[in-house]
Amino acid sequence: MVKLSILTKPRQHVNTKPKIMKTTKRFAASIILCITICSYASFAQKSQAMAINEKVVRQFYAAYEKKDWHMLEVILADGFNFTSPAGDDHINVKVYKERCWPNSTNVKRVDFENILVDGDVAIAVYNGYTNGGKLFRNAERFKIKDGKIEEMECFFGTGINFPNSGK
Repeated sequence: MVKLSILTKPRQHVNTKPKIMKTTKRFAASIILCITICSYASFAQKSQAMAINEKVVRQFYAAYEKKDWHMLEVILADGFNFTSPAGDDHINVKVYKERCWPNSTNVKRVDFENILVDGDVAIAVYNGYTNGGKLFRNAERFKIKDGKIEEMECFFGTGINFPNSGK
């Protein structure tokens, strides 16, 4: 009788720790990836809204440079109000057109120093120049919703404070 001996490897201990660690690492990486993608999408949406709001602010001043009331009127919301140190306390569109729009005839150009946008609020700091070459420097705060200006508040700077002020 012949004895067959089968060579077998001794049974090795199976270590499940590395497998669990790999799964945990993959799961954590998946979570981080999801958070990154969601954050990017949120940032992209916010950036798009901020770009639209900056465009609205630029259109506001372009209307003055072009002396185009309709260009301005289409970006003013129902219920728009305007405030300035010149005695304008939350005036509506009708009064704004009567008191402030006549300044457009004397605005040659506006050079922005900054337009800062944070959500639905934008602040523009600029140097404006009259047809006669005089400087007026202002800062204005806008509250914008759905591409329309709801509120605007003007802060006069040094020099003449608005184009037709006579200063």
